[in-house]
Amino acid sequence: MREFEDYRALSFDCYGTLIDWETGIASALRPWADRSGLGLDDDALVAAFGAIETLVEGEHPGDPYPDILAEVARRIGAEHGAEVSAADADAFGASVGDWPAFPDAADALTRLSERYRLIILSNVDRRSFAASNRRLGVRFDRILTAEDIGSYKPDPANFAALLDAVHADGIDPSRLLHVAESLYHDHEPAAAAGIDSVWIHRRFDRDGHGATHPPLTDVTPRWRFTSMAAFAETALA
Repeated sequence: MREFEDYRALSFDCYGTLIDWETGIASALRPWADRSGLGLDDDALVAAFGAIETLVEGEHPGDPYPDILAEVARRIGAEHGAEVSAADADAFGASVGDWPAFPDAADALTRLSERYRLIILSNVDRRSFAASNRRLGVRFDRILTAEDIGSYKPDPANFAALLDAVHADGIDPSRLLHVAESLYHDHEPAAAAGIDSVWIHRRFDRDGHGATHPPLTDVTPRWRFTSMAAFAETALA
């Protein structure tokens, strides 16, 4: 079993791992859902999002993330027979900066930054991530977004870009550890790229996959924690 001190760089998914996107998604969609009289609770709104977002990203890999979100909102509305105005769609597209950070994320990142290079590999655009980064309160050594790469995870191109960035920084890829919640978006393609990974299992006490697509394989991350706080404590022990 490899030890955490063997690694020099940690790459992070952001949304679902560091930023509580399920709370953010539900809060952003709630005003529209209530006005439309849909009677959907937060779990139903998040599940509706999770069923559609990956499809839209696959169909429009070059579109900026606010446009992806706007289209997701329109499709959720169509699925439930509810009108989504241009203002509704645009508001959801612009909501990423309002999504809260998990309470343990900022402190864990600050502590981890004392030992590791920190990298973001995220399915958003630069502007949206910048708003989230202010909530996380740490300087990342590299930021790789879907906008930079031209595709969305789990596309292998995103993890190829990550490996290229690590190599350019003079770090052997074997000393990179990927940290994420989504088995589908992150752990499956990380395993395919030969990257070790840590599962931050935020939904450990809930059924289903929430805002993420279910995994396609029986992927097994090298480590599993239910919080960033627990991961940081163990990694820095």
